[in-house]
Amino acid sequence: MKTLILHGWGGSDYPHWQAHLACEVAKNYGTVSFPLIQHPHFPSRNRWLKQVKAILEDFKPDTVVCHSLANTLWFWLCEEDIAPVERLFMVAPPSLHTTEVTIKSFFPCPMPKALCAKEVQMFVSDNDPWITVEEAKEIAAHYDIPLEILHDAGHINADSGFGKWETIEKSVLSDFSVKSE
Repeated sequence: MKTLILHGWGGSDYPHWQAHLACEVAKNYGTVSFPLIQHPHFPSRNRWLKQVKAILEDFKPDTVVCHSLANTLWFWLCEEDIAPVERLFMVAPPSLHTTEVTIKSFFPCPMPKALCAKEVQMFVSDNDPWITVEEAKEIAAHYDIPLEILHDAGHINADSGFGKWETIEKSVLSDFSVKSE
């Protein structure tokens, strides 16, 4: 299994749960790519699209794990000609109508026709400052995908206490144990 982990605005270095996840995938003999996308604090949609599209073509992941702005990036990638993946984990996507100046090149973001993944799981928090539960439910319903709503989890990042996150580790690693039996 090949897992691509895509960070959001500002990156997801340790102690963020994505850094822990990258270690867990590697420790379980999975192949992981956890790239630092260009200028994470001042992201540009066009630069990020170009870089991640090249990574997708070269690495050919089975699983993609997106946090925050990476979900918006994935929506834009789905408008491109990318190969579908087996599994997509969407964690804490921001509103598709975000107005933050630093990341304005990503918004407004249309919902693509398809998410280019056979299985999708979405996680949001009931007090995420970047998206409402109602909008998350609308996105999940639009694609008919499972949505897990975490209570009082903020933006599901290190600042809200999400260093090691066993739920996502078990979910991502679940295919490894099934295929090795």
